[in-house]
Amino acid sequence: MCKHNHHHHHSPRLSRRTILSTLVPGAILAPGAFPQNPSGMAERFRQMSADYERKGLAEPFKGITANGTVEPGLFGIHSTGVSTASVRNAAGRFLSSLTADQRSRTMFTVDDPEWRKWMNQHFYRRQGVSFQEMSPAQRDAAFGLLESALSARGLKLTRDIMRLNETLAELTNDHEFLGEWLYHITVMGKPSPTEPWGFQLDGHHVIINYFVLGDQVVMTPFFAGSEPVTATSGKYKGVSILQDEQNCGLDMLLALDNPQRAKAILNPDKSKNYNLTEAFKDNVVLDYAGAPAAAFSQPQRKRLIDLIDLYVGNMDEGHARVKMDEVKRYIDRATFAWIGGSDSSAVYYYRIHSPVILIEFDHQSPANLRHLAKDPSLPTRQHIHCVVRTPNGNDYGKDLLRQHYLSHPHA
Repeated sequence: MCKHNHHHHHSPRLSRRTILSTLVPGAILAPGAFPQNPSGMAERFRQMSADYERKGLAEPFKGITANGTVEPGLFGIHSTGVSTASVRNAAGRFLSSLTADQRSRTMFTVDDPEWRKWMNQHFYRRQGVSFQEMSPAQRDAAFGLLESALSARGLKLTRDIMRLNETLAELTNDHEFLGEWLYHITVMGKPSPTEPWGFQLDGHHVIINYFVLGDQVVMTPFFAGSEPVTATSGKYKGVSILQDEQNCGLDMLLALDNPQRAKAILNPDKSKNYNLTEAFKDNVVLDYAGAPAAAFSQPQRKRLIDLIDLYVGNMDEGHARVKMDEVKRYIDRATFAWIGGSDSSAVYYYRIHSPVILIEFDHQSPANLRHLAKDPSLPTRQHIHCVVRTPNGNDYGKDLLRQHYLSHPHA
């Protein structure tokens, strides 16, 4: 974990007065600021959703690569020695808590394109069963599944993103497309000790893809974000997320010497969104860019590994350790890239990229809270997107699935 000795990196606590003085006058109170025709809006959103999906799935899955060619031999089927029994049992409990109708909407085959059908946008039409429609017992079973798949920190992050989506619903007065419970779960394949299976959580600002084969786990693509990042009002006032990811990223940049920093910074100005591997970007070709970790000192390298662990450590502890071992094996081929400023209130984008992991962190422009922004076109620390990917064909565990099919032909 990076320690925050540099207290000046933390954004100052915003008082209610500062926040109110930056509002467009009356924006919060003016009912005219919000769409008054939800059904027409819903129809348009459904259409957009379908269009994005059709275009996004037009090409078959290949995986994120550095040059258009998947680097072979990175991921093998092997025993990790870390049991997946608890997540399998939790998935079984969740499925048996559902009605027959809900179960039929929730279960897909393990190689179904449903894996690739996730999207951060709040209007995306999702499959499966939402927390909104679950009974209290079903909700408990769903959280039981998340609890067994994630670390305590990963579970808290997920819950807090859901809570902040409620804050966003309050701030925009939109409870149709935003809110704490608009998160869907689907299960791919049948939970099994030997056959491949997995599940997906899909909703605004949190997407978890969790693939299991034997005792191996792949938990990408993973998406975490929020707008706002800190709730200053409402039911969940005080909830705040992704501050370590933000501040430790900046600490990483500041730990580099001048020549390294010059390599890392691709552009000192950031006036737009930079994330490249969000929804339907499964096949992006992305060259290694920035400062090479091969030239890092031991302390710098440790800092980079700790920064990566902030993201990987959202998985259950045992499988996070397995993944971090893989990350460390390829750390000499990792690069760290930066776009934006480096002072304590700067907005920025950073990327960590190796053959086995890709992490993007981005301060984004206002989206649903444009009406509250001083300048809605500029990125803000109150809107963050983070994405974690497994390049070279193993997002959604697809390379493991491919190898499994080669050794176990399925009728």
